[in-house]
Amino acid sequence: MTAILEHANLCVSDPHATAAWMERVFGWRIRWQGPAIHGGLSVHVGSKDSYLALYTPPEDLGDPLPRYANKGTLNHLALIVEDLDSAEEAVREVGFTPMNHADYEPGRRFYFLDGEGVEYELVQYD
Repeated sequence: MTAILEHANLCVSDPHATAAWMERVFGWRIRWQGPAIHGGLSVHVGSKDSYLALYTPPEDLGDPLPRYANKGTLNHLALIVEDLDSAEEAVREVGFTPMNHADYEPGRRFYFLDGEGVEYELVQYD
């Protein structure tokens, strides 16, 4: 049996704003939105088969923990794109800065941070 990642759940300060840039950059759509656990709000954004649950609690969120230094901390999310150059242009258009570009076998990639401090890696395979 091989498992497939169905969704991940991220805390963000504004799920609607995060979903909006993800729709523009990743070509995703909002699959569901509404009340969630502990009186919070969730917006599920993604494709037909998988999504990110963007959650905000009723109280303000704390600052993110440093990546690569704390147990259970999400270091980054990696997504495969068909056209890395177009994806990079879309990332710039929504106000984020591509960084750490690399070409490697069998593809190429770059990273960016969103407004929440979440790091994303976009990859195009040859």
